Amino acid sequence: MKITWKKTFAVTAFGLAATTGAVQAQTTLRLSTYVNEADIRYQGFQHFAELVAEKTGGSVKVDIFPSGTLHGWSEGVDSLQGGVSDISWINADNRLPCYAVTSLYPAEVSLENQVEMDAAYAELVRAEAANVNLVPLINSNYSYDQEWWFEEPIADIGKLDGQLVRSIGPLVSMMIESWGGEPVFVAPKEVFQSAERGVVDGINMGVATYSSWKLWTVMPYMVNANLFYGNIQYMMNEDKFDALTPEEQTALTGAATETEAWLKPLYEGWVDQQVGNAVMQGGGSAVSISDEQRASLIASVKDKWDAEVDAACGAGLAGEIRDLLASNAP
Repeated sequence: MKITWKKTFAVTAFGLAATTGAVQAQTTLRLSTYVNEADIRYQGFQHFAELVAEKTGGSVKVDIFPSGTLHGWSEGVDSLQGGVSDISWINADNRLPCYAVTSLYPAEVSLENQVEMDAAYAELVRAEAANVNLVPLINSNYSYDQEWWFEEPIADIGKLDGQLVRSIGPLVSMMIESWGGEPVFVAPKEVFQSAERGVVDGINMGVATYSSWKLWTVMPYMVNANLFYGNIQYMMNEDKFDALTPEEQTALTGAATETEAWLKPLYEGWVDQQVGNAVMQGGGSAVSISDEQRASLIASVKDKWDAEVDAACGAGLAGEIRDLLASNAP
């Protein structure tokens, strides 16, 4: 079944606002992201920086470091704890065991209340983050576009027949193995070379990251499966957050929430546009699985995944997270 792409949105790049005449920044926050400047989410970070400057009267400045220039994919916690960055994306780190197994979770969710759902999830993992001196700040929209690509068309991703598939973490690896494939960890910046050289036969990745790294040219066959709730959070060093005034803290968290709502339609429209361009102009293809296939694929891994969630989160918190996702089911 071919995907019907939604209406796309025209996006205008925003530069940081001029600060002539503004209060000189007393605090500079280094924001580290793996996305590059061609990714629509980079504009989201620019918008966040503008809002922070506006809401704090210029007393707080956000400097953006794209493309993983400050640290690698798995080093977000270390970077924040060591002072390399002040705000960073957080991968599935063992020091955050519950977050590690629930920030990407096999479930079909409606995105109608995406911002509120993500905010509720952030609150559920806030105490765990505090244990390692971190504060959840920005929810990164990942539910919309975490999908699968292959070098050749594939009839059923539940039957991978030994194919090497790029994975982003242990539980996605379990998923790939359950479907007969072999997982291979590859950092985002290295995926193009890995695909081009045949290190992997397939890729699990977000559409936005996939498109911004020009991966359609090496693996053009996409399976739109919609199997995950995803929230790869950007967290902040707690000491750095506590050093801000109460007004600056409110401005920072307010800017984050406003940016999530501002970016959501632009992000989804841009993702649709990238896929549409690749299919129509680049010789790729994009097919959706059926509702029955989706339910079957999720069911095939859910019991194993839930056992990990119960062990990592405890039965109470695990149940709250599952209840939150169930309340946002289509």
